[in-house]
Amino acid sequence: MTSTETRAAVTIGDATGSRRAARHFAPERRRSTLLTVLLWLCVLYFVLPLWWLLVSSTKDNAALFSTFGLWFGGDFSLWENLQTLFSVRDGIFTRWLVNTFVYSISAAVGATLLSTMAGYAFAKYEFPGKKALFSATLGAIMIPLTALALPTYLLFSSAGLTDTPWAVIIPSLVSPFGVYLMRVYAADAIPDGLIEAARVDGAGEFRIFWQVGLRLLGPGLVTVFLFSLVATWNNYFLPLIMLNSSDLYPITVGLAQLQAAASQGGGSQALFSTVITGSLVSIVPLVLAFLFLQRYWQSGLATGSVKE
Repeated sequence: MTSTETRAAVTIGDATGSRRAARHFAPERRRSTLLTVLLWLCVLYFVLPLWWLLVSSTKDNAALFSTFGLWFGGDFSLWENLQTLFSVRDGIFTRWLVNTFVYSISAAVGATLLSTMAGYAFAKYEFPGKKALFSATLGAIMIPLTALALPTYLLFSSAGLTDTPWAVIIPSLVSPFGVYLMRVYAADAIPDGLIEAARVDGAGEFRIFWQVGLRLLGPGLVTVFLFSLVATWNNYFLPLIMLNSSDLYPITVGLAQLQAAASQGGGSQALFSTVITGSLVSIVPLVLAFLFLQRYWQSGLATGSVKE
């Protein structure tokens, strides 16, 4: 055997031994049957209602009650349901959709900005009463919104703001959980040395926040924005007690009122498939918003994962 062949044999032997050692010391991957079953049950719990909503939107009123709920049946009536949805009561659903966009985007942007400013202040500044204020903010998370409904209504009624868009937007600007989330995120995302360097360069506190802090708080901003957007979009109780005019209703209250009106008089005007189709349309913007903004979450999670 030549020296080249000998070296090759030794190399192959070393590689084989390394693979055997790696298999020997590698942790054994075990699959938990119980955990797998629980995960599939969770998937079914979240997916089945969406699947039922999608399937039911393709049926007319007769097929809705005469066919299997989790599969298509009868004629494909999705287009007819959409036409009825956007034409019933002179197309008021379009107005409800626009109202929901206005309420949700305004409240989400405002709540995100206020939560970010408050969280940044709690994380990076020392001032009298800081712990007491932050404790009060944490305590506000525990208060159910229904407990604040009557005081909020009386307050806005005395100010003459009921039955106006401000009665929905202004209360939605308050997000104690958003303040807590941004405080925790800003504490680690913005180095104190970077703030001190900006101060040495002559930058003011507001300039540091707008030009330095916000650039580093991107994933946190997206998280709070999505939480506030979904909360305002799905809010039912607050618009119900604050608004009296049908032209100001969001989708949640509008569809409930449409269903209640259709059910009166023994259900002479059956609009069950129309209401279900409206529910399907109402979740499409939320799904699109999540799919569009999730990349900012991924980029934020990857930041700092590799050290140079």
